[in-house]
Amino acid sequence: MKLLITGAESFVGTELRKHCEAKNIEVIGIDTVTRPSADGTVVEADIRDPNLEKHLPDNIDAIVHLAAIARDGDCKKDPVLCFDVNVTGTANIFRVAKAKGIPQVIYASSEWVYDTFDPAKPKMEDEAINPLALTSEYALSKLAGEALLKQGHLRDGIAVTVLRFGIIYGPRHDNWSAVESLLAKVAGGETVEVGSKLTSRGFVHVSDIARAVLAAQGRNGFEVYNIQPDRPVTLGEVVENAAKILGMPNTLIETNPDNPSIRNVSGVRAATELNWHPETDIEDGLRDVAGFLEHLPSSPPQGASK
Repeated sequence: MKLLITGAESFVGTELRKHCEAKNIEVIGIDTVTRPSADGTVVEADIRDPNLEKHLPDNIDAIVHLAAIARDGDCKKDPVLCFDVNVTGTANIFRVAKAKGIPQVIYASSEWVYDTFDPAKPKMEDEAINPLALTSEYALSKLAGEALLKQGHLRDGIAVTVLRFGIIYGPRHDNWSAVESLLAKVAGGETVEVGSKLTSRGFVHVSDIARAVLAAQGRNGFEVYNIQPDRPVTLGEVVENAAKILGMPNTLIETNPDNPSIRNVSGVRAATELNWHPETDIEDGLRDVAGFLEHLPSSPPQGASK
């Protein structure tokens, strides 16, 4: 198997390459970084390059399209660049797939494309989305990318597998989600302030994201999958587990306890059709992050289960 990974030097891209190496999957990576890999597996390139296919080998089995401007603040600051990279770049990647005879594009989308949420009803992949209700330039660019790829599939027959990732977290030094941020506050002995401890999100460890990408390889048609935990995880659970792991007091304070924000997204389709489910629960994921950031105590806190 040979995969082309865009955004290969990103947080998810780096993790995915590790998983590919463990499974003896050949990888060709592209990124705009200025540090091409010594072994040549990652080359410096822009996904908008009109001659991109000339720099790529033949017999690629799938493109994993991760490259994007992913921080919403960056997209709001420069919407033109956001849509140029996230939408025009995606169109160019599909063109490359057609030019090189690549049979599948796996597209990294996001749960943020959903416009409304009902805490009691998990959001399913086939529910209608109103793009005019989206307030995030990033989310709108991702939804536009999905629509563009669907048109390309209908026109040219190339398989497209859309993965709507949950909130990704894991061992990294910056660009943190709520998981890493809350753990760092607990580790620093700070008072942790949230609106409601019942606010919940579909937090997914980066290793499970990589596993989902590989599970999607070889699919046909145009398919959309939510990549989500078995249930949303509350901020209260994050803080409670962080305090237990670190042996620190739980100093959580709620400023608006009666108004939790709950994003409930169903991962049933991925479990059923991709045979994928997350293997890293929030406790183990926090322990992984804490170890990476060197926050773990030298000896396990009293009463710790593992």
